[in-house]
Amino acid sequence: MAFIRQILDRVGDKWSMLIIAILEDGALRYTDLQRDVPGISQRMLSHTLRQLQQDGLITRTAYAEVPPRVEYTLTPLSRGLLDIVKQLIGWASDHHDEIRAHRDRATAAS
Repeated sequence: MAFIRQILDRVGDKWSMLIIAILEDGALRYTDLQRDVPGISQRMLSHTLRQLQQDGLITRTAYAEVPPRVEYTLTPLSRGLLDIVKQLIGWASDHHDEIRAHRDRATAAS
């Protein structure tokens, strides 16, 4: 059960879900990911990419070019997770106004 919790912690964090969703359309370079993931620091992006790669959810391909080029892509393992991530993002998008109203009422009541 502890390992399942670790997996859920990894794939359920906000940065991992956003990166997986952004990589849906194909390979991206580090700078593209940094641009497309709002608010993520370089350190957190590097850390999250490394963890996703260690878990087999993304691949990192380095090309022997000048300047060096590195691309990240989803693996077949993460393709199954992608549908779940997209559903969660869709749910959050559909209900963000309602949740914001609940938060505002809770803040006003305290």
